[in-house]
Amino acid sequence: MKREILFGTIALTAVGVSEAQTKKQQVKPNVLFIAVDDLNDWISCMGGYRGKVFTPNFDRLASQGMLFTNAHCGAPSSAPSRASLMTGIHPATSGMYENGQRWRDVPRLTNAVTIPEYFRQNGYRAVGGGKIFHALSWIRPLDDQGNITDGHNDAKCWDEYFPNFLRCMPDEIYPPTITEIPGRPIPWFNWGALHDNRLDSMADHRVVDWAISELKKKHDKPFFQAVGLFRPHIPWYVPQLFYDLYPKDEVLLPIVRTNDLEDAHTHDRISWHKWIVENKLWKEAIQAYLASITYCDYELGRLLDALEASEHAKNTIVVLWSDNGFQLGQKENWEKFTLWEGSTHVNLMIKAPGVTIPGSRYNHPVSLLDIYPTLNDLCGFAPRADLEGVNLVPILKNPSINMNRAVVCTHLFKNHSIRSDRYRYISYQDGFEELYDHSVDPFEFHNLIFTPEGKKKYASVVAEMKQWLPKIDTPRPEQKKRTVMKD
Repeated sequence: MKREILFGTIALTAVGVSEAQTKKQQVKPNVLFIAVDDLNDWISCMGGYRGKVFTPNFDRLASQGMLFTNAHCGAPSSAPSRASLMTGIHPATSGMYENGQRWRDVPRLTNAVTIPEYFRQNGYRAVGGGKIFHALSWIRPLDDQGNITDGHNDAKCWDEYFPNFLRCMPDEIYPPTITEIPGRPIPWFNWGALHDNRLDSMADHRVVDWAISELKKKHDKPFFQAVGLFRPHIPWYVPQLFYDLYPKDEVLLPIVRTNDLEDAHTHDRISWHKWIVENKLWKEAIQAYLASITYCDYELGRLLDALEASEHAKNTIVVLWSDNGFQLGQKENWEKFTLWEGSTHVNLMIKAPGVTIPGSRYNHPVSLLDIYPTLNDLCGFAPRADLEGVNLVPILKNPSINMNRAVVCTHLFKNHSIRSDRYRYISYQDGFEELYDHSVDPFEFHNLIFTPEGKKKYASVVAEMKQWLPKIDTPRPEQKKRTVMKD
């Protein structure tokens, strides 16, 4: 199906659903919008980790609504992924490609209307806390007025923000002593158990405390409440009790292939993997990541409990998403910043009372950019032609729909990954290409077009996948220099 026909069909469907919902709903639904940082598909309901992982609250939310098992980010790094989700404009269109860019400085996004702004324009109270736009508590740039900030938040998007408009994240908790290992790639690629088990001092705990206090309030208008959880982002400092769930001798390494990069593109994190292997820290690092996932699940559980105990429970849409995947040694990579499955595959769950079918799953590709138009429809807003995602409301109602669609993830200028039901095709700016068949190669071990024979054999598949490449590739714009304060 051609992309233009597909998008036109979805748009027409969205108009019909929006009109019907507008007539039906006397009271607008609230929205609880939950972002999780660097969470890959290793939660239990997604099945990405081949051992036991304890995520009862992620599983609970998935059982209450729809779990999208094949969702992908617009970019495999925090700032461009979050900016594209929040504005509905793909990185290739905007030129917003890197964490070092401030999204409001990008000309295409300077006047873009974000999700919370649009909700405010439509009569909602929009509040946020924690990491929604890109932020890091240990890197604090100065804004145009010389104020120290921790990230890319924009005050005009919100009615209120916790801790405040300039500081998106409470201060992190660190162990009293931090083990130093020579050659560590960066200081915050680190982990360790917090032995006092003081949950109430954790930054994410304080964000959830704020979120719970908001859910207990009475509101004179519908609310859009964004809650950003930072774990399992590095450094993996979480209480000892979460480490205890994952004895190191029971930790399983990911399935990998020797010399996996022989037929694949190079990347920047090879030295990280070399350091991990040489220091025999692979299992230890995975243990720390798993402990951080379960800590995040604990905080999610507190938030869901508060919602279910509140007067808003039956009239609140819940959307949970992670900004990108996370690789832990697959293809000799750590973190993200690649165009392979491990970096682009994300978590997406939507619970919409009266719309979603509890426990439903959708296994075809979708994009995080689809969240914006989907929420617009669920809340009865008029469709917007400037959004590049697809309205998923028809799918929420009927999980058997297959849009025959592929989704695009972009990392830096003119580097794109196209994910369809069966294939992943990657096109790099330097001309290198990769093609993986997920029906037989879920770990992307074999680049089918590495050889001339493979390119000839799969030429028609590549041609089909290329139809989904962005029509616009905007170069990264020059941006003003800003002073950075480091703790």
